[in-house]
Amino acid sequence: MKSLKVIKIGGKVIDDDQKLDHFLNDFASVKGPKILIHGGGSIATKMGERLGIKPNMIDGRRITDAETLEVITMVYGGLVNKNIVAKLHSLGAKAVGLSGADLNIIPAKKRNPKPVDFGWVGDVETIHTEWLSQFLDNEVVPVLAPLTHDQNGHILNTNADTIASSVATALSKDFETELLFCFEQPGVMNDGKLITKMNLLLYRYLKDGGIITDGMIPKLDLGFSALRKGVKVSIRSFEDVAKTESGTRLVK
Repeated sequence: MKSLKVIKIGGKVIDDDQKLDHFLNDFASVKGPKILIHGGGSIATKMGERLGIKPNMIDGRRITDAETLEVITMVYGGLVNKNIVAKLHSLGAKAVGLSGADLNIIPAKKRNPKPVDFGWVGDVETIHTEWLSQFLDNEVVPVLAPLTHDQNGHILNTNADTIASSVATALSKDFETELLFCFEQPGVMNDGKLITKMNLLLYRYLKDGGIITDGMIPKLDLGFSALRKGVKVSIRSFEDVAKTESGTRLVK
């Protein structure tokens, strides 16, 4: 069975041209089938503000009203996605930019408005892997923007970490799949020290103790969910994407 890397890159790296170029140079050098999933929330916020649209957040999560949906569709599916694809081609990689609406790859369901109405936000229902597999078989790198659709003509804003975990899990039936969450830190940290191996018991202990907080919690929740379904999972620095062993590896 072929190996596959599903790599999600954090928004703060995308916001920084120098960091993004460093990451994409290393990403392009990774051998074998691979998929890249990206965010771009800060860029969407800045673009919205230029257009007079202020972000509306609840507990750090974006409310996606109709105006905001237009902005994130343009930014995620256009500006960010196509810039990444163009840079990958300049580095010799064949890449195709996609959203979940393209080829019906990721149908999703609009999130229940209760208890909080997040607007046009989607929860992944399934991953249609046929086209992704065809791209991979032809040595093409799919670059996925964090957009899905409801199959009724509406684009939905969907968490990039969720898409990465869902794609890695769905393709694990055809590939030996590894999921990499790449961001600015070396991995999961405890008092300034890198945790090289993380099991569920240790995760719960550190979360209950307030050491693991905020955006790291959903990454680890999604990571352990994928691990239970046979996916290898690690959290590492964007500078270490090409390294065989680095960061924090999740273990059973």
